[in-house]
Amino acid sequence: MALSNSEGRLIWLTGPSGAGKSTIATVLSERLRATGNKVEVLDGDEIRATISPELGFSKEDRNVQIDRIGYIASLLTRNGIDVIVSAISPYRSSRDSALARSSRSFEVLVTAPLDVLIDRDTKGLYAKAIQGEITGLTGYDDPYEEPVGSHLKVESACLSLDESVRLIEEFLSLEVANA
Repeated sequence: MALSNSEGRLIWLTGPSGAGKSTIATVLSERLRATGNKVEVLDGDEIRATISPELGFSKEDRNVQIDRIGYIASLLTRNGIDVIVSAISPYRSSRDSALARSSRSFEVLVTAPLDVLIDRDTKGLYAKAIQGEITGLTGYDDPYEEPVGSHLKVESACLSLDESVRLIEEFLSLEVANA
C-alpha cells in the first residue's frame, strides 16, 4: 500500500520584534494540530540559540540564519509537515530564497506601529536601543524590508490574538480549497 506523501505548507511569519510572530505561531500551531495536521514551529530566537549561536546580527549573519531556517523548513515540508516560521527575517532577498525552497510557501507580514512595539518590548531591545546601549535593531535603526506582495498582512495592533490567528487560518483554508 502506497502512503500519501503530500508536501506540507511553509507559513513564514515575518516582521519586527514585538509584532506578535511567536505568539501567533504558537496558537496557530496548536489549532492546526487539533485538526490533525503535523506541525512544527521554527522560531528564529530558538534557532539562533541552538543551531546558530556563532552568528551575530550583521546582514551577512542574518542571511545565513534565514538560509538555515529555510533549509530546515524545506526538509520538514517535503515530508508532509506544516512548518510555521517565526523570524524577523529583515531582508527580502533572503526570505524570498528561503520561501522558494518549498513549493507550498506563504509569507505573512505581522506588523504593528513602532509605539506599540516599544510598549510590547518583552525582550528589552527597544529600551536598550533608545538608551543607545545597542545598535542595529531591525525596524528601529536597522532596515526591515517589508515583503512585496506577501500573501497576507496581519496588523496585530488592530486585531486580537484570536482574530490574527483566525485570519491566517481562513487564508490557509482558502489555499486548500483552491489547490
